[in-house]
Amino acid sequence: MPATDTHATAALAEADRLMTVCNSCRYCEGLCAVFPAMEMRRSFADADLNYLANLCHGCGACYYDCQYSPPHEFLVNVPKTLAEVRAQSYAHLAWPAAFSGLFARNGLTVAVVAALSVAAYIVGFVGLNNPGAVFTAQTSFYALMPHNAMALLFGLVFAYAIVAMGMGVRRFWRETAGTGQSGVAPGSIWQAMRDAATLKYLDGGGVGCYNEDDRPKDRRRPAHHFTSYGFMLCLAATSVATLYHYLLGREAPYPWYDLPVVLGTLGGIGLVIGPIGLLMAKRVRDPAVVDNERRGMDVAFILMLLLTSVTGLALLLLRGTGGMGILLSVHLGVVFALFLTMPYGKFVHGIYRFAALVRYAQERREM
Repeated sequence: MPATDTHATAALAEADRLMTVCNSCRYCEGLCAVFPAMEMRRSFADADLNYLANLCHGCGACYYDCQYSPPHEFLVNVPKTLAEVRAQSYAHLAWPAAFSGLFARNGLTVAVVAALSVAAYIVGFVGLNNPGAVFTAQTSFYALMPHNAMALLFGLVFAYAIVAMGMGVRRFWRETAGTGQSGVAPGSIWQAMRDAATLKYLDGGGVGCYNEDDRPKDRRRPAHHFTSYGFMLCLAATSVATLYHYLLGREAPYPWYDLPVVLGTLGGIGLVIGPIGLLMAKRVRDPAVVDNERRGMDVAFILMLLLTSVTGLALLLLRGTGGMGILLSVHLGVVFALFLTMPYGKFVHGIYRFAALVRYAQERREM
């Protein structure tokens, strides 16, 4: 049994023990990418274990298929242990490092406080410049807050989120680099994109994701699809609206049939269906395979996505009414909080998981 003091944390030491057992058994090698990647190694440094943990999609299949899972004396519980290592890796890779402690705190409280603070700031900003405008029906968002002020505020926080996550991924890639890897082939990136887009390894080896018991279902994968593609559609809507503003001189709000509204509406619907599905799945998830210590971080991120979509759809329905000012302030506050907490919450799991998939595809090419 590996000594805890050879690894940074007890979870990493336990992951080392489990991977050593699994590498001897290899019964689960056809379930996902984790076990073939494990078989390429004979020992497991912390960086290797962080890589395998982020490659794991948490489908739970190996727990229910394993002959050594509890109550067997070997106590093999790969999904739960890798979930713990994965969450710890987010804090380990966080940039700036001083903010790594945010992963251990109540993410929902931080996000809600940030959202309400920004909403209050926007209401105060409008009130100072145009008293009464907050509760007066407006035909343009920019009657409440000038476009340049809005673009500067959200451009800065979004740029910060991108830089912070980029620095984390850079460190992840450098730490997990194999000695034989000098670069990444375009085919590896393409393979990772296909695997990520289809959530290939969230299918329990083909039978479906395990969630509340040992009967495989595939409910989490559709919920993840609605969430991820809904988010991308909303991002696309914002991007198109930006091009409209700067290239065509067309200001929001746009008619319901215009491309930014269509993309945003479809994305908003996806970000209602998906997060609700994920929250329902989490409510009944088998506690045996869950990292309960960090469950709040997962729920906080899902709820922030849900709040973003709900406030956005409400703003679409009630724009042009006296309620638009408050709704716009709340929606912008939620979006600001989402961007601000992105590098320090569950959102990063998608970033690191994609990097792990690229690493796995590259390793397979170099075999």
